[in-house]
Amino acid sequence: MMTQPVDGLTTRPLAPDTWDDFARLVEAHHGVWGGCWCMGFHPEAFTRRDAPGGNRAAKRDHVDAGTCHQQLVYADGRCVGWCQYGPTTEIASIKNAKAYERDLDRLPDWRIGCIFTGTRHRTQGVATAAVHAALDAIGAGGGGLVEAYPEQSDGRPPQRGAYFHTGPESLYEAFGFERVRRIAKWRWVMRLDVPPRTG
Repeated sequence: MMTQPVDGLTTRPLAPDTWDDFARLVEAHHGVWGGCWCMGFHPEAFTRRDAPGGNRAAKRDHVDAGTCHQQLVYADGRCVGWCQYGPTTEIASIKNAKAYERDLDRLPDWRIGCIFTGTRHRTQGVATAAVHAALDAIGAGGGGLVEAYPEQSDGRPPQRGAYFHTGPESLYEAFGFERVRRIAKWRWVMRLDVPPRTG
């Protein structure tokens, strides 16, 4: 089941012409997760060596080269969040990789990496709008098997100060993703077949 877009929110792909919108949001959050600049899932991954400057430059290089798929969410004309996704050549580094590789039957066509919402816009449907836009873009790009790696929140003790950077399991359930297997105590592989969008 696909959820409907969220009223009052719009989406645009991350591209050279939307880079400044993305950069303002990242800079307002101190580089996001210690200066990651949403590089953690790219093949070269997040580095602390010269973060955040090196990660910022690396991310911009991906955007300019077209090796980055990311849907930005806007509220009142400002970027307030995103969903990163892409083929496995782009989203190459995932959490709990060794556990993931055990019992792997096939690689997906697409992966969803990180979900981020600015602090002032959380619990307002930004993540839902971001995933909706990503799945729509995947459908327009030919569809295929999509994997996400969310964290389980049901039955879990409260996580003080925690932020589920791959999203909560319930977010993906609303789109019809199904659990495939556990790869950490609170992390699952979830999958959804997205049909190609026609017309």
